[in-house]
Amino acid sequence: MLPSKVVRKKAGRFVPVLLAGLILAACTGQTPQAPSVDIQGPAMGTSDYYLQQVQQSPNDNKADWQLLAIRALLNEGKYPQAGQQINQLPQSLSDTQRLELQLLTAQLRLGGQDVANAQGILAKLDPSAMSKDQQRRYYGLKIAASQGRPSLDLLRALIAQEPLLADKAHQDNIDATWQALLQLPPEQMNSLVINADENTLQGWLDLLNIYKANRSEPDMLKNGIRDWQVRYPQNPAAKNLPGALSQLQNYQPASAGRIALLLPLNGQAQIFAGAIQKGFFDAKNGVLNVVSAPGSAQDPIALNDDGDDAAENPDAPQDGGGDRPADAVVSPAAAPVDAADGDASEPQAAQAAPQEAVPAPAAAAPAGSVEVKVYDTSSQPVQQVIAQALQDGATLVVGPLLKNNVQQVADGSTPLNVLALNEPENIQNHPNLCYFALSPEDEARDAAHHIWQQGKRMPLLLVPRSSLGNRVSKAFAQQWQQLGGDTVLQQSFGSTAELKRGINSGAGISLSGTPIAPAVSEPQSVTIAGLTIPAPQQSGAAESAAATGSGGSVDAVYIVATQSELQLIKPMIAMRISSRSSVALYASSRSFQAGTGTDFRLEMEGLQFSDIPLLSGANPALMQQAARSFNNDYSLVRLYAMGIDAWTLANHFSEIRQVPGYRIEGNTGQLSATEQCVINRKLTWSQYRQGQVVPAS
Repeated sequence: MLPSKVVRKKAGRFVPVLLAGLILAACTGQTPQAPSVDIQGPAMGTSDYYLQQVQQSPNDNKADWQLLAIRALLNEGKYPQAGQQINQLPQSLSDTQRLELQLLTAQLRLGGQDVANAQGILAKLDPSAMSKDQQRRYYGLKIAASQGRPSLDLLRALIAQEPLLADKAHQDNIDATWQALLQLPPEQMNSLVINADENTLQGWLDLLNIYKANRSEPDMLKNGIRDWQVRYPQNPAAKNLPGALSQLQNYQPASAGRIALLLPLNGQAQIFAGAIQKGFFDAKNGVLNVVSAPGSAQDPIALNDDGDDAAENPDAPQDGGGDRPADAVVSPAAAPVDAADGDASEPQAAQAAPQEAVPAPAAAAPAGSVEVKVYDTSSQPVQQVIAQALQDGATLVVGPLLKNNVQQVADGSTPLNVLALNEPENIQNHPNLCYFALSPEDEARDAAHHIWQQGKRMPLLLVPRSSLGNRVSKAFAQQWQQLGGDTVLQQSFGSTAELKRGINSGAGISLSGTPIAPAVSEPQSVTIAGLTIPAPQQSGAAESAAATGSGGSVDAVYIVATQSELQLIKPMIAMRISSRSSVALYASSRSFQAGTGTDFRLEMEGLQFSDIPLLSGANPALMQQAARSFNNDYSLVRLYAMGIDAWTLANHFSEIRQVPGYRIEGNTGQLSATEQCVINRKLTWSQYRQGQVVPAS
């Protein structure tokens, strides 16, 4: 037996050799580790990478790689390939895999515009069983499936998604929540029932109430928001206000100071400029501030031709109205106006004020120290006129009136605030520029809102076969689809003689038409919290809707016609539908004239029509005075009302430009501004009922 010392010595010699052998064995025997798979977490790879892993992975985690590949394919918009991969998944999946598959299937359905099936899948899922990333995608899918239609469910999805987001996606969520609140239909707002533990939703609703109560008083609104932030410190909007409301922090009221009024004082548009100029100076000089009794809409007076079109493009030939020639009212030769010279600050038109005047629905700002100087845009380029106004010390420009001049102002640059009296073809968003116009398109957009709010969902437009009809149809269809509507049908009619031949033959007018393709940009994908969903596309229902026959699914008809045309169109519709039909009829102000007799009003029973408040009986005394001033030419009365509202807007330019949702009760409508500061007008709607004109119900 060897001594212990010898044994220890020999063992010591073998230790390094043994360690080296073990290390070498480990190195030579090691196989590459497969990448980890987590289907519940973010998927950062491309579809090609995940599909490669599917080919290389063992069977025990192949389905996980397939699910990640499907998610990547969907995010890349490769829907057919994603569908193929779903079909290749094994039948036996774990609960975790099955949950992920349901999320992906809902996303695939949305990509294929199968919204109903996507909503059905999502309704069956329990978000509490999901990971944070899956919850973020789940709520993103629910938001996308709402297709922009505001509802309590949409609000709840946005609120639940908010804590799962960061950075820009988080702010986008807050802005989207605010927009959904603003767009919530009144009937839903009035019937909201929320749970006792929905503190965040309650906070949002209180913020909305504060905004609605104070939106016309910027300082009070700012104070109300600060108080709300103290009461709801945990609400996400208390820490990050919606973008629209955060602008209030920088709100700075500005005095009009000296106003430059830019109008064409010579040429075809002179007569229109004179009416606007008179309204502007009547408001400035305070002749509207005599208090009168409240008005009534029982006997409104309205335009008897295309006054709106005249305001939109005053130097263009106008469509005829009634039985008169096209230029009987709106042509400058019909009623010459004594316009002031370009340097005059008190035009003759303004001096011919009515002896007894009453206030406009909106309280116009007092003249005070505000100076107004009129500049003629028909004698020199508009940029030179603005440069001269700036040199003269102007702080705000009202005008120009003609569309091409407005386009030049939008294309150029000026340090002055500008309230343009028209809209260019392509709106440009400048922080010192607003657009105020009276146009048929503006009236059509308001009609779309009104008809939508009355619960109608399949409108037909009856419009003249002309550029006017095409413009109105496109504006209506664009607004309708923004509200969440689908197909809008259009049917064009010809001259009065054609309509008479149709009624004599007993043909009538069927409630059918061709789908309108509004002039909008190509649909783009929408990304919600990293989840990409294609923009909604028109379904095949549009084509089938074109064949809709008499009394089919059409439930509303919007008619743009003169009074004489409407007298033929309404009975022609009645020829083709049952007297018990629920189809509602609406008309633009083009068809309504002053002095209509009882017989006409009885013939129009049930028909609703829109007009500006001044011509709808909101202020009868002012309306009558204005009508006398313009020899009952109500197209000029409409422009006179525009001049009054232009003065009010000029004195509230800072609010209308900077305070989101700021509203003015004007003579041409309830005025508010879009984000691009295009002034929208909510018109007054009336209805023929038992030979009377009453407010529409």
